[in-house]
Amino acid sequence: GCKSIVWRCCSRLEATNHACHNRTVNETLLEQVVIDAINRVLCQKDDFMQTLRANIATVVLQGGLSPEVIDERLNKLQKELLKKINQKDDYDAIADEILQLRDQRHQAEVDSVIKNEQMKQIQDLQDFVKSQPTTITEFNETLVSRLISKITVFDDHFTADFKSSITIDIEA
Repeated sequence: GCKSIVWRCCSRLEATNHACHNRTVNETLLEQVVIDAINRVLCQKDDFMQTLRANIATVVLQGGLSPEVIDERLNKLQKELLKKINQKDDYDAIADEILQLRDQRHQAEVDSVIKNEQMKQIQDLQDFVKSQPTTITEFNETLVSRLISKITVFDDHFTADFKSSITIDIEA
């Protein structure tokens, strides 16, 4: 089985009513796994830079209409709505579309924030990889929190998930 952890899943030092059946991982071992994962990225710079460029392309292509396109359609519909109201025509269909577009606009804004964060995370890893001439030898918690989203512990290996959508397996 596997359990996702940040640094500790549960503590066997604290008295609790729950039995913890997760694998015990020494913090020093976990730190070394993180260093190994980061160094694997650094040792295969060209491959990972290509993967990161592909990840950027995927992020750019995903998503629906932009907030600006939705705003243009909303403005057009609002003008049509005013005409229909002034001519005493039925305007229910236009009003319904306006309400739907407002919901889509809100979702587009949320998606845009998520997309920007994904792009920043990918760019952070690209910048780090480009700036490192050699491998790292010491654990740096700040660096890890910038680059890695989680470490998954398996019976026979660890998986490091980078925030940039790269995953590295490290043998246990």
